[in-house]
Amino acid sequence: MNPLLYTDGYKVDHRRQYPEGTTLVYSNWTPRKSRIEGIENVVFFGLQYFIKKYMIEDFNTNFFNQPKAEICKRYSRRINNYLGPNQVGIDHIEALHDLGYLPMVIKALPEGVQVPIRVPMVTMYNTKPEFFWLTNYFETLLSTTLWMPCNSATIAKEYRTILDKYALETSSVPEFVDWQGHDFSMRGMAGLEAAVMSSAAHLLSFTGTDTIPTIDFLEDYYNANSDTELIGGSVAATEHSVMCMGTNLGEQETFKRLITEVYANGIVSIVSDTWDLWKVLTEYLPNLKNEVLARDGKVVIRPDSGDPVDIICGHPNGTSTEEKKGVIELLWEIFGGTTNAKGYKELDAHIGAIYGDSITLDRATQICERLKQKGFASTNVVLGIGSFTYQYNTRDTFGFAMKATYGEVNGEGREIYKDPITDDGTKKSAKGLIKIEKQNGVYQLIDQVSWEEENQGELKEVYRDGKLLIDESLTEIRKRIKS
Repeated sequence: MNPLLYTDGYKVDHRRQYPEGTTLVYSNWTPRKSRIEGIENVVFFGLQYFIKKYMIEDFNTNFFNQPKAEICKRYSRRINNYLGPNQVGIDHIEALHDLGYLPMVIKALPEGVQVPIRVPMVTMYNTKPEFFWLTNYFETLLSTTLWMPCNSATIAKEYRTILDKYALETSSVPEFVDWQGHDFSMRGMAGLEAAVMSSAAHLLSFTGTDTIPTIDFLEDYYNANSDTELIGGSVAATEHSVMCMGTNLGEQETFKRLITEVYANGIVSIVSDTWDLWKVLTEYLPNLKNEVLARDGKVVIRPDSGDPVDIICGHPNGTSTEEKKGVIELLWEIFGGTTNAKGYKELDAHIGAIYGDSITLDRATQICERLKQKGFASTNVVLGIGSFTYQYNTRDTFGFAMKATYGEVNGEGREIYKDPITDDGTKKSAKGLIKIEKQNGVYQLIDQVSWEEENQGELKEVYRDGKLLIDESLTEIRKRIKS
């Protein structure tokens, strides 16, 4: 598809709506409001992919390198069929094709940084006067590409903060947090691109993922190399169909075959609540204790149903002793372990647990806190973070919007802004040209600046006139997000 059609329908004729003599439109992309309690900073991620994939790859392949006559014919057909009789025209499309590149500047903060609400992450403007219409034409594509990775990177960072806190308080292996948050979201996301981009954002803070194509994504667009660095990984694991095929009556034998034959060593995760989780924990695993302890590796028990907090930590009002104790305490009673220097129990290295259904930030906190109260290290359990976390969000989660704040008409600059009287202040935009300064380590917005001031500050050119100017690596972004 012609990438000029990657836009909202009302954009195609804004060119004629601007004042006569318009030569420049300058816009910014900003998170305007947080709808997640306690989060007032948003992690910036995804722009490099947007530039490489759409502004360079797609425009070169599907626009500039295609015959102009064919491009214009197809564009006209689509717009005419879509709008009916109109005067959108084709001259501006022909002129852009003749130019051979997108005459735009994109300036941005570094990917991986945390940006306060209401501070712009990106600014964008045209470099040739006749293409002023391009700036906000890109709003739709920029927004639909960037809001999800920014959301997911921010939420993953929040998980990381929670898990780091409790690991430092209770665990002898705080570095295990790299693996403690595991991406299970792929099947529940809104398509493959959403799954891959969200998982890439997750991998800024963790190393565990079941979304295999995100490895290629990060190699292709973020200069990662799985031969020389750990981008993301996982372990052998079962699913319910495997356990069902072994039958209810043969479940213990299925466990035994998996841990002694199929995976005689290494880590294997076994879904354990296909029928009766408590029977697995009080009958099958005690019967297989010697086999588990004889392995060179870890057997990971995976419950998959119920309230994650109560299943892992125990339900104080449970109807049985097993429910009251929960998975970690029951595993401790079978396999034991050690009490670390901080005074918290850590399961024997041959056994562990993972829970990967309906995990939220609040539940992650509750799990860690209740384990701590029971005297267990938080790192006794891995949390599978899925689409219940990453898909239950929208562009409005952090109020992302791209708005024009400056323009030039007949050679004169105009500081423009929006401030709806019926709004609560969320939609009030900056005004004029923008500069971002870093004060005491925090990004701050200064608007209504001169071009000289706009050229200073923390926003750096990452794209100009068809060329990517800054090409960062996953390693650099990971260092930035953890600093």
